[in-house]
Amino acid sequence: MPYVARNEAAAARIIGTVGMLFALIEGLYILMLVLNADQSNRFFTFIRSLAEPLALFFPGLFHTGSHNLDIVLNYGLAAVFWLIVSGFVARVVAR
Repeated sequence: MPYVARNEAAAARIIGTVGMLFALIEGLYILMLVLNADQSNRFFTFIRSLAEPLALFFPGLFHTGSHNLDIVLNYGLAAVFWLIVSGFVARVVAR
């Protein structure tokens, strides 16, 4: 059975890493928007093409009146969501 346990642990690490990568993409997108990155830049376009679908239903959830605060809340909540969900799934898989 130790072989199965190692596979489960490896799968859990992969799931956790993917969740962290998704959260990192969201965090990078937040920084680029708040710091007014050039939106015609290819790197910005690439990150946006990844971050917007990963944000799921969170963009537009909060409307505080401050554009930057809205970005941080909405996309930051999506990043936290991915960390929590991937951590939960990784724990389930590791059992």
